[in-house]
Amino acid sequence: MGSEMCIRDRHHWIWILLILFISGCGQGYDWGWYVVSPLHPQGQTNIQFLISGLWYTLLLSVMAILLSIVLGLLIALMTLTKHSLLRKMNRVYVEIFRSIPILVMLLWVYYGLPPALGIRLDVLWAGVLALALCDSAFEAEIFRAGIQSIEKGQHDAANSLGLGFYLKMRLIVLPQAIKRILPAIGNQFVYMLKMSSLVSVIGMTELTRRADELVVSQYRPLEIYTFLVFEYFVLIIVVSSLVRQLEKKLQTES
Repeated sequence: MGSEMCIRDRHHWIWILLILFISGCGQGYDWGWYVVSPLHPQGQTNIQFLISGLWYTLLLSVMAILLSIVLGLLIALMTLTKHSLLRKMNRVYVEIFRSIPILVMLLWVYYGLPPALGIRLDVLWAGVLALALCDSAFEAEIFRAGIQSIEKGQHDAANSLGLGFYLKMRLIVLPQAIKRILPAIGNQFVYMLKMSSLVSVIGMTELTRRADELVVSQYRPLEIYTFLVFEYFVLIIVVSSLVRQLEKKLQTES
């Protein structure tokens, strides 16, 4: 009983401190929430500046996840072939790109490709390629698990109809597998949205970069980065809701 009271009191104080923090009642800090307030002229200008990076965040994330899905599917199909060399290539690809941190890959693609291969990419394509390569290893494992979850009878039925590997995958196996792995793919897209913030280190003007630039000019890091957290929170909530609706629609159609 005493321990429960202590825990309850501890939670009570946490909420009090949180409220004081948000309301600006802390000591030793000159609060300036006006910089992101829609009721203040300067805040309105700053909010428009911060939100202007949303388009690049969405563009980068969508392009990267689409490329990642294509690469992941191709790599996953290599494990289903009878050629041992292709299966070994799949394992090597997955282990390599799954072990490289995204930030390291991003820096290598943007700064390493020009001297190594003579290929220079702009910040958008460097970000898309780096994110897609790292995520495609996880997508490959998702597709492999989804394809292997399809009952053996489905494969036998396709083989009895004389369908080749390509037609069997396109008409029978993949449509069923995609319905099963859609939540996992949706989670990867949410993960991609969050990891897109790393591309700000090479100068892409997405949400995080906009916040960094505004902090330099306004020097209100707490208020501006708090608004950035709110931006990502709303974005992730909306995307997660859309993924759940799509999942329900596919389940209804099936």
